[in-house]
Amino acid sequence: MTETPLDTAHAAMEAAPEDDAARLRFYERLADSELFLMLTEEPQDENLSPEVFEVEDAAFVLAFDLEERLSGFAGRVVPYAALPGRVMAQMLAGQGVGLALNIEVAPSAILIQPEAMVWLSQTLSEGPAETEARPETIAAPRGLPEALITSLDAKLARMAGLARKAYLAEVTYEGGSRGHLLGVTGAVAGAEPALARAIQEALVFSGLEAGALDVVFLADSDPITAQLARHALRFDLPDAPAPEPVTHAAPGSNPEKPPILR
Repeated sequence: MTETPLDTAHAAMEAAPEDDAARLRFYERLADSELFLMLTEEPQDENLSPEVFEVEDAAFVLAFDLEERLSGFAGRVVPYAALPGRVMAQMLAGQGVGLALNIEVAPSAILIQPEAMVWLSQTLSEGPAETEARPETIAAPRGLPEALITSLDAKLARMAGLARKAYLAEVTYEGGSRGHLLGVTGAVAGAEPALARAIQEALVFSGLEAGALDVVFLADSDPITAQLARHALRFDLPDAPAPEPVTHAAPGSNPEKPPILR
């Protein structure tokens, strides 16, 4: 049986129920995963009619992280919509509906309560504030948890084509205050909000406060960029993949306009 990233994260969370870091990593994997939402009929534009069932006075929709898991549960051909987990959270938040994930077909089977979907949606919608303060000194980053470095690397890798590089450094500002800064270079115009949200998610799902890291978007010609290149930890973002022909917009493809439940 195929083991998915959600299976791995769920097993780690179940093995350490008191470990907040493991719980956060599971929800990070959930947000980043493509989920297959079981429907009662084919999607109509942005309107979706999901299968809903009730357990202990709470309503849940059914979703799976593999198509074969959906078909294995249903035992027949059923309509579905493929949605990123983050879009699923946004769609369900405030509807009083939870998520039944991989029920009966995988070790990661779990009922995620409506309140947890609201929390996930709110967490994903927040972005860090950009800073305009100019650092006086720049050095290699120190004291940051490995979980943050790993999460930043994974998040930025998914931002293909939105920027060229990101530099993580320890900085000292005017007045002597110290902190860490992530300088992003080569950002495509208009991509800053998406990049900022990805960085915010890396912080939150690593268990850190947003204020633990300042974010600044820099030109390649900025003098600070040269200093960062000498001292900072560098992340190289991949090039944008070649676009695929699209005949119509699939439900959930626009994160600013989540599907509507019917």
